[in-house]
Amino acid sequence: MFPARKGILTLARSAGLHELAQQHLTVPTDKGANAGLKVPSLVAGMVAGADSIDDMALLRHGGMGRVFVGAYAPSTLGSFLRAFSFGHVRQLDAVASRFLARLAEQAPLIATSTDTRERVMIDIDDTIIEVHGYAKQGSGYGYSGVRGLNALLATASTKTSAPVIVAQRLRKGSCGSPRGAKRLVADALKTTSKLPAESDLRPLVRADSAFYGAEVVNAVLRGGADVSVTVRMDPKVKAAIATIGDRAWTPIAYTDAVFDEPTGTWVSRAEVAEIAFTAFTSKKKADQVTGRLVVRRIPDLNPSAKNGQETLFDTWRFHAFFTTTDPNTADTVAADKTHRAHAIIEQVHADLKHAALAHLPSGKFTANAAWLVLAVMAFNLTRAAATITGPGLAKATTATIRRKLIAVPARVASSARRVTLHLPTGWPWETAWTDLFNRACGPPPAPTT
Repeated sequence: MFPARKGILTLARSAGLHELAQQHLTVPTDKGANAGLKVPSLVAGMVAGADSIDDMALLRHGGMGRVFVGAYAPSTLGSFLRAFSFGHVRQLDAVASRFLARLAEQAPLIATSTDTRERVMIDIDDTIIEVHGYAKQGSGYGYSGVRGLNALLATASTKTSAPVIVAQRLRKGSCGSPRGAKRLVADALKTTSKLPAESDLRPLVRADSAFYGAEVVNAVLRGGADVSVTVRMDPKVKAAIATIGDRAWTPIAYTDAVFDEPTGTWVSRAEVAEIAFTAFTSKKKADQVTGRLVVRRIPDLNPSAKNGQETLFDTWRFHAFFTTTDPNTADTVAADKTHRAHAIIEQVHADLKHAALAHLPSGKFTANAAWLVLAVMAFNLTRAAATITGPGLAKATTATIRRKLIAVPARVASSARRVTLHLPTGWPWETAWTDLFNRACGPPPAPTT
């Protein structure tokens, strides 16, 4: 694991992780002492593949003690996490936000192309982290029917850069999706504003219908962003869709669509149209929002609804979302395509669950909430390291980055009180690792013969 220590952890130190943790965390008693060392130890373990407190022992096994200094025992780190209160978790949130901003100064995490119409996309969604047994404080059955805890995340990305996590919150498993989303949106937009990006357009916050509400949408607008959120098919939305004329629909590139080169159009059964729309008219005037209702329709091919009889004309299924984007910046087709890309956050959920969030290791809720924040810092740190190496790994998953840059076997040799690590020969990712090492640690020593 030498590359993880000398490359990625040196990058974390240069981004101020140790100083930020020591400065902003005030966990009481001896359990909270030396937060500036314990937080990096936990992040280091997660970067190296730990998904439980016991797994933190991987920093102390074999020859690791000869190259790692001050690695804490798993029991010490577990006691540290269990000493957290909700306020300490919020302090750790502040550390994660500042740490991401400093990482963005070292690596182009939010890269934009030369296209001035490109936006920074902020996606919000929650996921259930499954737990077993009744000892997990706060666990319950939520919308998925799975017993677990609910993690709400916000990611920031562009067309040319993979997502990084800009806000996170652990909640009870039985809570509704929009609970706490207003505050999370404000935190996400504040953190994103600190990340360097060349786009002149307002960020765009994308979400599904669970977050369609006046509080969340207005929080987005107050934060200086536009919104693109799926709407629920209530009577008002259905009435608005019914007013769209037959000639207003435009075919789009959708499942099984075929591009017709002579006409330069898509031959598709999926079509989109839009209409001006005012959301939340049941609220007071100040909370109402004017924008665009973009509607996608596809044929309803559900055989169970036909009861053995074919319809006399096509019936459609409708999917609509509300957006405040300028139609001159994104027309109907572009707005629909952009909104559908919201699914990118599901990849982040899967990535985390195949890494540090495979388990929530403690029975105490606040310890698990802190574990989530630490997992996010490890995710963003790994993403920054991969971005430094170039486009080859910039969009790779955490597991791929770990396999190619971190879990690299090295032979430890000692001579004249000097420790030498012999890295593998014929290594396909030598150039990528060398680029990371050069950025984080300076030029490496010349190979020994």
